[in-house]
Amino acid sequence: METDLSGFDIDAPRWDQGTFLGRVKHFFNITDPRTVLVPERRLDWAKVTVERSRVGAVPPGTQVEQLLYAKKLYDSAFHPDTGEKMNVIGRMSFQVPGGMIITGFMLHFYRTMPAVIFWQWVNQSFNALVNYTNRNAASPTSVRQMAFSYLTATTTAVATAVGMNMLTKRAPPLVCRWVPFAAVAAANCVNIPMMRQQELIQGISVKDKNHNEVGHSQRAAAIGITQVVISRITMAAPGMILLPVLMERLETLHFMKKAKVLHAPLQVALSGCFLLFMVPVACGLFPQTCKLPVSYLEPDLQATVKAKDGEHAPYVYFNKGL
Repeated sequence: METDLSGFDIDAPRWDQGTFLGRVKHFFNITDPRTVLVPERRLDWAKVTVERSRVGAVPPGTQVEQLLYAKKLYDSAFHPDTGEKMNVIGRMSFQVPGGMIITGFMLHFYRTMPAVIFWQWVNQSFNALVNYTNRNAASPTSVRQMAFSYLTATTTAVATAVGMNMLTKRAPPLVCRWVPFAAVAAANCVNIPMMRQQELIQGISVKDKNHNEVGHSQRAAAIGITQVVISRITMAAPGMILLPVLMERLETLHFMKKAKVLHAPLQVALSGCFLLFMVPVACGLFPQTCKLPVSYLEPDLQATVKAKDGEHAPYVYFNKGL
């Protein structure tokens, strides 16, 4: 017996996006690291299936489970604004495999200056690609702006790490182990706004409840980018703060003193365990589609919204990016 899919809305969230728990479940689903291994042809199938479902042209015999799986692959690999396939390394589903390697090595190689500089550079290169891939695509960014953002963020991270390394030379070893997190947090405060500066300059696209664009708002862009910065720092914090404490204890054990070659792989593996949970938790801190009171918009945009919808449109909506 065929399932009746006439009333099925593939874009309707499976979990309540108005609650933190609902958003965490949603991001656990679409940031699943296993989706990185899905073949290109399977991703293309997912896109075709989602697009067909949107227009009610689902092939006979299609099951709800197939549609949900197609939507999971689509959300994990295709940009929500453009529908274009994102590069693998920039996807949120690659945060666990990519981030665990970089975080593990940043926390392990923190003693020598060349290692600090190298791994901060690698991390910011990775972050720049992730930030660009998950930007609000309605605001295009030039190659020149991207290059300037990348150089600024990398310089900030390296300068913070090197400066704090010099200041903490005589500090307890645990304090020195926290230097990479301080550098990452400082760089995130620079990298994300710089990589998305066009949104701050020209404004981010805001829409009414019927998904019709009403204009561009710089205030909405500032809110969205601030939320993304907080999310990214939250994503890194538990692993980069608690893991040094754990390693400080483990390294005093007899077998760990003998097996120093295992220290780096262990930190990589433990970083992966932290990120496996923190990526969806951090992404779910704020709604993906933000709701902003019309009264908070720029005066000219407020006038535009009120002229179009009168006083019956208390909110506008925008995609904050990831």
